[in-house]
Amino acid sequence: MLSNSDRSGRMTEKTGTALLRWLQQRAEQDRANLRLFVLGAALFFAGLGIILLAQKHLLPSLGQEIISLTGLILAAVGALFAALGYIALSILRIIRLTRKND
Repeated sequence: MLSNSDRSGRMTEKTGTALLRWLQQRAEQDRANLRLFVLGAALFFAGLGIILLAQKHLLPSLGQEIISLTGLILAAVGALFAALGYIALSILRIIRLTRKND
């Protein structure tokens, strides 16, 4: 009978292998990674534009704050997407190149 530590070790190994396999598959999708990066950058700058427009053209009010918050959320989501796309384009490519040499 397997102990709990043996089971958790095997589950961690399976999870690590599945994650590595997923990362390798993601590294092969250059076009999708670039699309993710560009989409993230566009969302980030759109959110930033919303914040700047709300600060410049709206009077200080609750509505201005809500619009600015919407822009901030949009910019944060865009930054996350752009960062994931950039990581996929750069670091995963290095992983792919090193795995081909093995």
